[in-house]
Amino acid sequence: MYFIERKIILVSGKGGVGRTVVTAALAKAAAKAGKRTLALEIGYEAGAQSALGIQFGRKDLSHEPVPIETNLFLGRLSARTGHADFLRTILPSKTLIAAALRSKAVQKFLVAAPSLHEMGIFYHLLSLTQKTQRNGQPLYDLVIVDMPATGHTLALTGLPKILLRLIPGGPIAKALQYGQKLLNDPDQGEAWIVTLPEKLPVTEACELVAGLRETNMPVGGIILNRMPQNPFRDDERAAMTEYLNEQAFFGKLSLDRIDAAQVALSSLKAQLEIPVLVLPEQAGPADTVTGLTHRLSTLIGSK
Repeated sequence: MYFIERKIILVSGKGGVGRTVVTAALAKAAAKAGKRTLALEIGYEAGAQSALGIQFGRKDLSHEPVPIETNLFLGRLSARTGHADFLRTILPSKTLIAAALRSKAVQKFLVAAPSLHEMGIFYHLLSLTQKTQRNGQPLYDLVIVDMPATGHTLALTGLPKILLRLIPGGPIAKALQYGQKLLNDPDQGEAWIVTLPEKLPVTEACELVAGLRETNMPVGGIILNRMPQNPFRDDERAAMTEYLNEQAFFGKLSLDRIDAAQVALSSLKAQLEIPVLVLPEQAGPADTVTGLTHRLSTLIGSK
C-alpha cells in the first residue's frame, strides 16, 4: 500500500460521499500494515457527535489523541489548541498565553480574523506530526485527516503560501515553511478525494483536484465510492439495447444507474491523469469500516 509511505494524507470530498468512513478504513488499513497511524477530524460544534469517532464506537474525540487499537490513534484538531501553540512562539510565558486565551477580545480576533482560524488548525496539525517517542522516533508514522467541505480543504492547503507573504521571517515563518514542505512534498503529503459515480460529485471532484493543484498540494488519487455492480459484459449489454429501448421493463432505474456510473467513471479517467480506485457498492444499507478496510487494502496494495 504505497500511500502508507507518506507522512500525511488529507481525505476530502463533498458531504455524503462516504468521506469519513473511507478515512476510518484507510487508517485501519495502515495500522494493520504496521504503521503507527493517527486519524484526525477537524473540530465540530459543541454538543455534536464526532462523525469519525462514531466509526469506532466513540461519540467524542479529544484534542489529545488516544490509542484505540494496535497502531491506531484517534484525535480532533482544535483551532484553540493550535492558537495556544502559535502564542507560544510570540509570548514568553505560560501565564501570558493562558491570559491571552481567556481574553474575549483575543478569542474573537483569532476566530474572526481571516486565515487565523485555519492557522490554529494548521499549527495543531503540525505539532502532532512533530511529536516523538522516548527513543526519538516519530510518535506517528502516518497522519490521516478527515477534511470538511472543499473550501476548508483549500483554505488549509493554501494557508502557508498566503501567510508566508505576510510573515516572511521568524519562528512563525519557520513553522509555516515546515508545514508547507510537509504538505507540498509528494513524498510526504497527499490528498485523496472521495466521490460518487454521479455527474455532480464527479464534476466537483475534478474542480477540487484543480484547486488543490493551485495550492501545490499533491493529489494521490480519487476514491470512487459505492460503484454499482455491473452484471453484464459489453456484448451482452449491446445485445439488450434494441429490446430495452422499445418497451418498459422492471429494473430500468437500476440499469440506468449502472450506465450513469460507467459514464462517471469514464469521465473521471478522461479528465484526470491520477489513479481512480473503485469501491464496489456493498449489499447492506451503508458502507462499513470493516468492509471498506479490506477492499481498500486490496485495491491500494495492488497499485
